[in-house]
This record gives sequence, C-alpha cells and structure tokens, in this order.
Amino acid sequence: MSGGGFTGRLDAILARFEELEALMSEAGGADYADLAREYAELGPLVEKIRAYRGALAEKAELEELIADPGSEPEMRRLAEEELRILEERLPELEKTVRLALLPRDAADEKSAILEIRAGTGGEEAALFVADLLRMYQRYAQLRGWRFEILSASGTELGGFKEVTALVSGKGAYARLKYEAGVHRVQRVPVTESGGRIHTSAATVAVLPEAEEVDVAIDEKDLRIDVYRASGAGGQHVNRTESAVRITHLPTGLTVAIQDEKSQHRNRAKAMQILRARLYDLERRQQEEARAADRRSQVGTGDRSERIRTYNFPQGRVTDHRIGLTLYKLDQVLAGEALDEIIEPLIAEDQARALAANAA
Repeated sequence: MSGGGFTGRLDAILARFEELEALMSEAGGADYADLAREYAELGPLVEKIRAYRGALAEKAELEELIADPGSEPEMRRLAEEELRILEERLPELEKTVRLALLPRDAADEKSAILEIRAGTGGEEAALFVADLLRMYQRYAQLRGWRFEILSASGTELGGFKEVTALVSGKGAYARLKYEAGVHRVQRVPVTESGGRIHTSAATVAVLPEAEEVDVAIDEKDLRIDVYRASGAGGQHVNRTESAVRITHLPTGLTVAIQDEKSQHRNRAKAMQILRARLYDLERRQQEEARAADRRSQVGTGDRSERIRTYNFPQGRVTDHRIGLTLYKLDQVLAGEALDEIIEPLIAEDQARALAANAA
C-alpha cells in the first residue's frame, strides 16, 4: 500500500512543520499569526504521521533483533510477539494518515440547513415530514447542536407540506449531508380505516449554511416581493404585508417566508436560505466540473434517489445505499440510533475516497 509518492508526501509535510517552527521563532505580528495558523492546522496530521513513522521504525528494530543470530531465544520470542501485534496495528495507522491526507470538504465544519418536503402520499407524507423533523431535532439535541425552524407550511392534522430548519453547530453539515435524498415510510396511516399499509415519501435536502463571505449576492440580481401572509385555508393571517418572496434573477431560485410578523425578519430568513442554496449550487457546479462521474452526496448524489425506508409493521429501518437494516425504528426516529446509520455511511464514503485517491 505504501509507495514512494506517499512516503515523499509525508517527508514534505514533516519538513514544512519543522520549517514553520523555525520561522515562527523569528516572525512577529501578522506574519506570526499566519504561520501559527498553518502550524496549528498541520499539528494533528503531523501527530498521526509521527505515530505511523514511529511504528515503522519499531517494526524495523524488531525484525533486526529477530534476524540477529546472536539474540537470546527468549528475547527473540518476545520480539516476534511484539512484531505480530505491531503488524496488526500498522494498516490502521496508515489508513488514519491516508484519511487525514484526503482533501477536506470546506463545508464540513459548517452548520446545516435542512429542507424536508412531503412527497407522494398526501396527508400521510406530511405527517412523515413531522416525524423526520422530530428525529432531526432530537438528534441535534443529543449532539449539542442548536435547532431553529426557519419556515414551515403546516397541515390541519399536524403534518408539514414543507419545513426548513437551521442546525447550528460545528460539523453539523459533515454528518447531516448523508440524510439528503428520498425517505420512504411504510405504515398504516391514521387516516386509513381499513388497516392497509401505505407507502409515502418525503425528500430531504441538506445545504451547508453560507456566510456572506462564501457567496456574493448583488442586490440588483434580486427581485423582492412583499405580500400578506396567508394561513392553511387561504385566509389572511395578518393585515400587514409582512410575507417576503425573494427571487434570484440569474438562477431563478425563489425563497418565500411568511412565518414572522416582521417583514424585516422574514427577509433576513429568506436571505439566509437563498444564500445557502446559491452556495450549494456553486459547490455542485464546481464538483461536476472536476469529475462528471462523482457526486458530493453518497450514492449517485441524485436527490430523487430513494435512500432509506422506515417500515413500521416490522419495526425496521433500511438504508439502501449500503444495504444496512436495523430493527430499531423507534430509536432511530428518536435520534438515538441515527449515528448507527450515519457512521457506516461515513466509513463507506471514506473507503471510496481512499480508493479514488489511490487510483
């Protein structure tokens, strides 16, 4: 698995780290801050490289001891046992280094914007959206992230036609991006009197939250319409024109928010969502330009792809991308067992990235 290119790359990183140490001892002001930032970023990687290199050096010493005809039999036996343990550890140490060397997605550390929409299934699909929303709320709570609903279009039975939420916390996007796609539910709807199992669906889109520095929006590219907010039955819910619809003219992307009574707050939320959608669009275009056959989402990346099925009669959840089935429906929907699906998806993604990098 190790090759000259890999070894040379590790040498260059270690050399740069030592160079930074020397430069920092002489630098001051802004120069020092820049050097210190790079030094801090390289630190964790250098630690992994040194652990891997240390194990390789130890392996060479043990092999030398074993090969030495002058070694005592007991010492040789102990060395052989240590070597066996070390050889079991080495592939994992090397994998850790290779993973750390992979290009990082700049968006992974960001907060995430979740958009959940009812698909086929009418009212039952809307109720399923509410279930998914609660699942992500609880998952966010368990991970210490903040969960804020930005906009919601409710139904009379307590479901949602669509809901958009902001999940604030370091690394939220890195984990939640694996939730993008079509989620399918199989159960007897509350609206079904005959006890028949229905299949409904909801789509989940996951966008990295974009700061103003991430995407430039020219005011002249926006059309902003204000109107009166309306309720579920079409009646006007307030007398002022507080609802806001923002259209980004170059792309045709439109965001409408009417949840707040303040036009200013509705506009701020609409801009937040629009910024995230434009950032996501730009990232996808760059990704496709780099490699047409690769996608940023697990699987083909097609958001119409069915990724997961929640089967209530059997109490199971199946993720179709990796063929994983858990008989923990309640724990998954409570957010408690969601990591048991996300962790294998991350591992699969990393394995694919390592294979692509080695090719």
